[in-house]
Amino acid sequence: MSIRNIAIIAHVDHGKTTLVDHMLRQAGTFRENQQVAERVMDSNPLERERGITILAKNLSVRWKDTKINIVDTPGHSDFGGEVERILRMVDGVILLVDAAEGPMPQTRFVTRKALELGLQPIVIINKIDRGDADPHRVHDEVLELFMELEAKDYQLDCPFLYAVGREGVAMQNPEDERINLTPLFDSIVATIPEPLGQPEGPFQMLVSTIDYSPYLGRLAIGRIERGVARVGESVVLLGHGHEGDIPASARMRISKLFTFDGLAREEVESASAGDIVALAGLSDVDIGSTACDPDAPEALEGIAVEEPTVSVDIMVNNSPFAGKEGKYVTSRQVRDRLMRELESNVALRVEETESPDTMTVSGRGELHLGILMETMRREGYEFAVSRPRVILKKGPDGQLQEPYEEVTIDVPEKLMGPVIEKLGQRRGEMREMQNPGGGLTRLVYRMPARGLFGYRSEFLTDTRGEGILHHQFMEYGPYVGTLSTRSRGVLVSMLTGESVAFSLGNLQERSTFFIDAGVPVYEGMVVGENSRQGDMEVNVIKGKKLTNMRASGSDDNILLEPPRLMTLEDAMGYIADDELIEVTPKSIRLRKRLLNASDRKKASRASA
Repeated sequence: MSIRNIAIIAHVDHGKTTLVDHMLRQAGTFRENQQVAERVMDSNPLERERGITILAKNLSVRWKDTKINIVDTPGHSDFGGEVERILRMVDGVILLVDAAEGPMPQTRFVTRKALELGLQPIVIINKIDRGDADPHRVHDEVLELFMELEAKDYQLDCPFLYAVGREGVAMQNPEDERINLTPLFDSIVATIPEPLGQPEGPFQMLVSTIDYSPYLGRLAIGRIERGVARVGESVVLLGHGHEGDIPASARMRISKLFTFDGLAREEVESASAGDIVALAGLSDVDIGSTACDPDAPEALEGIAVEEPTVSVDIMVNNSPFAGKEGKYVTSRQVRDRLMRELESNVALRVEETESPDTMTVSGRGELHLGILMETMRREGYEFAVSRPRVILKKGPDGQLQEPYEEVTIDVPEKLMGPVIEKLGQRRGEMREMQNPGGGLTRLVYRMPARGLFGYRSEFLTDTRGEGILHHQFMEYGPYVGTLSTRSRGVLVSMLTGESVAFSLGNLQERSTFFIDAGVPVYEGMVVGENSRQGDMEVNVIKGKKLTNMRASGSDDNILLEPPRLMTLEDAMGYIADDELIEVTPKSIRLRKRLLNASDRKKASRASA
């Protein structure tokens, strides 16, 4: 049976995972009467909630006499570490592009990676049933993108298909009859080359990703580059660029061997070059390692991942409510969990600090770090988080540099004014303005990554929820100095107790609250936003003085406005340098670093 290895790449929400669902169904992976969830590939609860792919997934389908190994990759640039690893396992890519939006920032990001590796593309222009679809314009835009990214002739001469992913149909031309995905399967078999692995010779495999089984431990996943892998045979693990003697600890034995069949792993006794497999028994394996025959220890070129651009401090929670809601609360438990994350999350960095209770965690963006912290809190961890900060570095001329993002915004023309004004205040530099149709204007900006912290919620308010904002890392550029990202102060609780509707009602005219009545609060906790600059200390636990007299109208019901509830990413973008986020399995609270008001005044005088 011949093999094809492909990855599906696209921008967020262009329909990758939905298309894979239909490929599985039409290739006969599921029984006729089998109940299957929508977006079956998004198995992580966070992926289902947010509608994005975070972790790459392996599966396979059989079409006639060909086994097609498919990897569904993340579309968001914050998870670029996943994309770069996956592309090393495959020989071709399916590039999915929305028929109305055309190539977007993340499309450019993953396509550049794929073309640089010499992979053969197949382009699918998806969602041609949209009212504002313009597949012919998008066809030309994809070709322009390929030429801009210096694609080779065989990559430019790739097949273009047109699809309605949610209906599971693909066509050679937009006007063709919509039947099924047969044109896509036939294009994969005809266009994507068979793996170039060498079936003869000693075993060799690059570990591209790692999975974990509670019964088997760590599973090394990758494509066999040479030879045959067999259960029970010895292998050695070599790090990237390994030289010198091989320690005895690097020698291991393959205890189990799996290939992918549909969504499941199929246990086999052997697998040959070109197939994507999972090996059990390699206890200390890391991503980028080479597993090879002990008699021919040759390391393959490792996996280079772009450096992180954003970092936060994760520390032990020391608030008055510490330990009440979390299962894992000590510095050792938090540290061990972060170190465990490093084993599979190659784009992450974790560093010790001078304080034994604090770790600096660096990643590719707020979303990358936010997903990690959201996963930890759901596992029962409790901790505090500082405001995100960009990672600065020295340029060739010794000048300080900071990361810049390419920001792409689609916004209704009548709502452009506030967006342009706010991005200007945040040092954004407009590069392009287009009218793709559908009543939208597309703005392309180059701006410091710092300028985007906390902007998304403002953007949604300014565009009344109709705007779409995407961004990706662009380059390091000159440091632009101080940026003002929060124009209002906060309300800080003066006392510890439980919030009372009477107090909140009296204060709500000049503030926006983050809490409702009946919520436990403590001294130094941030309970809302002030309507003007400067922080204000408030008493939210003060009840109404009761007397034995009743006055007309004085006991009317207090009507409270709904509080502004923040997600972890909202909070990361909102807090100032002197504030922290308290993260527990049940709550996300904002607080001052120094809880006592007099301590904050002393610190303010000292810094001045």
